[in-house]
Amino acid sequence: MSTDSTTHSALPAPGRRFVISVPMAWLLFFFMLPFLVLLYISFVDMGADIHPFKPLWDAKAGVLHLKYDNYTSIFVSTETGIWGQTIYVEAYLRSVAYAFCTAVLCLILGYPFAYAIARASPAVRPALLMMVMLPFWTSFLLRVYAWKGILADQGVVNRLLLALGLITEPVQMLYTNVSMLVGMTYVYLPFMVLPLYATLSKLDLRLLEAAYDLGASPFKAFWLVTVPLSKAGIVAGFMLVFIPAVGEFVIPSLLGGPENIMVGRVVWDEMFTSNNWPRASALAVSMIALIVVPLALYYRSAAQSAELAKH
Repeated sequence: MSTDSTTHSALPAPGRRFVISVPMAWLLFFFMLPFLVLLYISFVDMGADIHPFKPLWDAKAGVLHLKYDNYTSIFVSTETGIWGQTIYVEAYLRSVAYAFCTAVLCLILGYPFAYAIARASPAVRPALLMMVMLPFWTSFLLRVYAWKGILADQGVVNRLLLALGLITEPVQMLYTNVSMLVGMTYVYLPFMVLPLYATLSKLDLRLLEAAYDLGASPFKAFWLVTVPLSKAGIVAGFMLVFIPAVGEFVIPSLLGGPENIMVGRVVWDEMFTSNNWPRASALAVSMIALIVVPLALYYRSAAQSAELAKH
């Protein structure tokens, strides 16, 4: 009797099916369907035409026309035939490097702020969280343009340094690596703070008290107790910053120089300047695959580790 009731309670209720089906339908329609369209275009051979939706199947000849050059030209140079010596690989590696540095900076700046919010008085937390989310009320483009005025040669920072006598002439800060990282860190910092706060606010403080009773210093208790228990928030925040930062387009265009071209700008140029939709789609598909596949392997390894830990 108990076995039947347990089995029956384990079956998903209609309400559970509905709750799960809504986000699944959203993902299928707004992610999978556009991805399939990109995948289709990435194999099209446009030739002299400007139509990127040419049929791949030739019914008369019974031949499937797939242009793999849209992918091979991304990784193999057409001039030298050497793998990796293309502008696309360089842009992708540069994008990964900037995204990684941005995620690290957001973690360094966001962790103390999230920790302070989690330890603040319950009456003050809503105001502090409002400060984190307040930039979302302003246009993304306006926020990035504001940094142009701050970091320009005649901007706020240079004027302040000149007034203080710390420099004798304006320092080049705009259109550099510094301006890129400053802009990207500023924009994506809330995406690191919020998941960290959600994890740290649930931390059992009795574990820290036990560490203090065992003779641990505050720093040692923080490093050995708080940081490991907040690993889920660190990983979630890192991914929320890293993934969109890889394909960032607006910030490199406004704050970066010609040597700071990232893969998002390369995709834009291929699609709207060169009018090469298949190659632009191949770049987008490759970028998604190079991000999603390692993430899937990581989460699979983490799930297997969790299962082994239970047993």
